[in-house]
Amino acid sequence: MKLKALLLAFCLAGTFSFAQDKVKYSKDEIKKMETYLFNEGFSTPSPKKTSTILLKDGTTHKGFCSDIDTKKGQIYAISIKDTITKKSTTFNADQINEMYVFPSNAEKIAKVAKYMGNIRNFGTKKLNKNTTSDRIHFINQTVSLKNKKEDKEFLMQLINPEFSDLISVYYDPFAKETTGFSVMGSPQLGGGVIKSYYVKKGDKIIWLHKDDFEDNYDFLFGDNAEFVKKYPKNSVKWDYLSFLISEYTIMNNG
Repeated sequence: MKLKALLLAFCLAGTFSFAQDKVKYSKDEIKKMETYLFNEGFSTPSPKKTSTILLKDGTTHKGFCSDIDTKKGQIYAISIKDTITKKSTTFNADQINEMYVFPSNAEKIAKVAKYMGNIRNFGTKKLNKNTTSDRIHFINQTVSLKNKKEDKEFLMQLINPEFSDLISVYYDPFAKETTGFSVMGSPQLGGGVIKSYYVKKGDKIIWLHKDDFEDNYDFLFGDNAEFVKKYPKNSVKWDYLSFLISEYTIMNNG
C-alpha cells in the first residue's frame, strides 16, 4: 500500500509540474499568434500572363503556360509557349531550378469565394493575398509525397518567402482543412485551418500534418532554448504555425 501511495504521489507531482510549466498567453497574444502569415497557395498558372522558368543549366525561358502535369497537386512538368517564337516547349521538374508564375484568375476567384465563406478568415487572414497580382514563386525540391512515396523532384510553391531563410514552407494543394459549421447557408463558423504543408529545415523536407506537429516540434524549434522557453510545446497549437516559424526566424536572426 505504501508503494502504491508513493507512486501516486509521484504521478500527481509530475502532473502538477507539467501544468506549472505551461505558459498562458493573453487574448491579444493569442490573436496575434492565430494570424495567418503564409501566402495563399495556388496550383494553376495563368495561361494569359508570362511565366518565367529558370533552368538548372542557367538559361531562362519565358512564355505562356499551356499545360502542367501534377502528382498529388505538385508540379512535375510544365509546358510553355514562347512569347516570341510561339513555340511550345515542355520542361520536366528535374530540369528546372525555380519558376515564377501568376495564378489564374479562375483560381483567385475561387479563393475569394472560399475566403468569404468562413467568418474566421476575417480575423486571421488578409483578403489581398487571395487576390494577389504578384508573381508566385515555385522552387525545385526533392521530396517524398506525404512521406510515403519515393523521393522525386517537384516544383513547389514557397508560401513564406518573407521569412524562409531558416524554415521554408511549401503549399500542399491536397491539404484538408478543419471543419466548422454554418446555419442555414450562412458563412461558416470555426474550422478553416489548413491541416498540412511541406516544410524544409536544413537539408530535410517533410510533409507536416497537424496530427504530427507535436512530434516534429523539436525538429522545427528545439535548437533555440529561448524560443522553446517562450513557446513551449505544451502551450502552442497547430493554428499558430505561421507565427511560430516567423517568430523563430526573428529570434534566431536577432
